[in-house]
Amino acid sequence: MNPVTIKAIARKEFYHLVRDFRSMYLAFVIPLLMILMFGYALSLDVDSVKVVIVDHDKTKESRELAQKLNASAYFQIVRQLNDSLVAVRYLDQGLTTMAIVIPPGWTEDLKADREASLQVLLDGSDPNFAGISRGYITAFVEAYNRDQLLSFLNRKGMDEIKAPVDGRIRVWFNEDLESQNFIVPGIIAIIIMIVGAMLTSLVIAREYENGTMETIRSLPVGGGELLLGKAIPYFLIALTDVLVAVFMGQVLFGVVMKSSFCLLVLASTIYISVALSLGFLISIATKSQLVANQMAILITFLPSLLLSNFVFPIGNMPKIFQMLTYIIPATYFIDILNGLYLRGLGLSHLGQSYLILVGMLIVLSYAGFALLRKEGM
Repeated sequence: MNPVTIKAIARKEFYHLVRDFRSMYLAFVIPLLMILMFGYALSLDVDSVKVVIVDHDKTKESRELAQKLNASAYFQIVRQLNDSLVAVRYLDQGLTTMAIVIPPGWTEDLKADREASLQVLLDGSDPNFAGISRGYITAFVEAYNRDQLLSFLNRKGMDEIKAPVDGRIRVWFNEDLESQNFIVPGIIAIIIMIVGAMLTSLVIAREYENGTMETIRSLPVGGGELLLGKAIPYFLIALTDVLVAVFMGQVLFGVVMKSSFCLLVLASTIYISVALSLGFLISIATKSQLVANQMAILITFLPSLLLSNFVFPIGNMPKIFQMLTYIIPATYFIDILNGLYLRGLGLSHLGQSYLILVGMLIVLSYAGFALLRKEGM
């Protein structure tokens, strides 16, 4: 390969990028907006469950139950009502996600050591939110039952009974259980696919549509030189986006990488090269900017967002989609990002994902080069 030829092609492509406002917008503005929107708006945490309480008992004990619930970090009592039908309307209108009904005689049953029923109505429109909320209220009721049992034993003059199992939970890797700690690093993989694959999917197709591909064939330029020269500007843009995303993640969201920054740069370099190769392959195969753009969205962006273990766990997917995740580059890059950001792992633990990305790069690069050779390059 001739370095002078590669430099000339890269310079030409860089000038085209500078003149093309749409490409610059897609390269810089969209990634920044995605970081802000995903970082601030996308959250899987359930921090405050809105609750309405219908207290038919109206006793000191029922009021204490409501106070304990409101004092919890996971519940927020928005209204105390007198009618269960009104609570149902609150659920129907989406004004609350949980309604708790304390029946008449509830305190009397407690003091008589009888079973005291407590009705909990939960909005299951969002299964994830409802499942977590159900876990919260179940844990609250169990803690309340434990307190009542100890009080019963004290009244009977019995010694305090300790639980046979003392579970001491310690959370590793994401100690604060903040979804931003894995969403912000994961968005880097999506940004690279937008800048790398979606932009480069238009490069060769544009030459075909403009009729300049015949001129390129007549020049003393090889297929490898053409691809490499056109890839350099997009590689630099994508790498810049990665560094900006890392910086914004740390400054705006406090997401700090626990492992080596050099390993992140290495992984990003390989993954960007994979994205560029995939974009060029789509561009050469379609020869149409419109078709290439649509194909890039279907093949790169959507799978990277939905099937890469970024938002939706792979283990919860049907088997056929779990098999598809093995051929998606973002799956392995996000695995590397989680290892570097959350687990503090090194190359010895993440080496397999690095090698798979390298293998994908070799296959995609060869496929693109082979298609160009068929076109006479």
